[in-house]
Amino acid sequence: MINDEMIAIPDFFIVGAPKCGTTAMFEYLGKHPDIYIPKYKETHHFASDLIPMDDHFRSVDNYLKIFQGAQKGDVIGDASVFYLYSKEAAHNINRFNDRAKIIIMIRDPVDMLESYHSQLVFNGDEDIEDLKKALDAEGERKKGNLIPKGLRFKERLFYYDISCFSDQINRYFDVFGKERVHVIIYDEFKEQTEMVYARTLEFLEVDPAFRTEFEIINPCKRVRSRLIREFLLRPPKLVRMISRSILFPVREAIYRKLMEYNSQFVTRQPMDPDLRRYLREKFRPEIERLGILLKRNFEGWMID
Repeated sequence: MINDEMIAIPDFFIVGAPKCGTTAMFEYLGKHPDIYIPKYKETHHFASDLIPMDDHFRSVDNYLKIFQGAQKGDVIGDASVFYLYSKEAAHNINRFNDRAKIIIMIRDPVDMLESYHSQLVFNGDEDIEDLKKALDAEGERKKGNLIPKGLRFKERLFYYDISCFSDQINRYFDVFGKERVHVIIYDEFKEQTEMVYARTLEFLEVDPAFRTEFEIINPCKRVRSRLIREFLLRPPKLVRMISRSILFPVREAIYRKLMEYNSQFVTRQPMDPDLRRYLREKFRPEIERLGILLKRNFEGWMID
């Protein structure tokens, strides 16, 4: 919406979870003629318990600038996948816009955890490439140990906590009411994309008859060169000093192009069967709670 002061603010928020189709949905929604989405995803502006005080998007002014391209009448969207995990984001969003609508996307937590770890390794945010070892390190990481340099916030490495959706979803139900929260199951989004998309448009109260091409977004990737990735993530001091003189949008565009050049699409190697069986049992109580909360049958998530 554009308020009386002619300031564009989001009408809806895709709040997570990571690796559950949020990037694809965000881009598909952005193709609708009545919806405006900004260039930037993952600002995490409202996750005040996660992002550091000096983060670029902690600033209200910097955050609102990303919506300046919206036109009057546009339905405006924002997406940050750790709004779901954040204990403060739901309340902060509601205080900011008490008419906001929420989109939550979830999937089988074991599959999500595997995909998410792979993405962090690709990004250079995870330096433990073995999934089991990364999971075993969670306890130490909660104490502030074994955190890779340059990580935006350490909670990104709390794999088990991130994958437990029931309490996170219930927090949004409590703050917004179930009628303002739209939960999407990744399997259905993947297999029945057009139907799920139409229902989401109905939830946002825009023309549900609009259709677009549903190309694959954000597939599994790995870096071509770790040296290039490390240079981009942790550049030398002189490069950092020079980059500060470049406008943030330009700097971000250059970074994205270089990361895109340094990427190649791959098929993810299957998870160790013993680890998968262990995770299936570990998440069984959580999946049962989630099924009760959403009145859905997730028995398929408990077996392979």
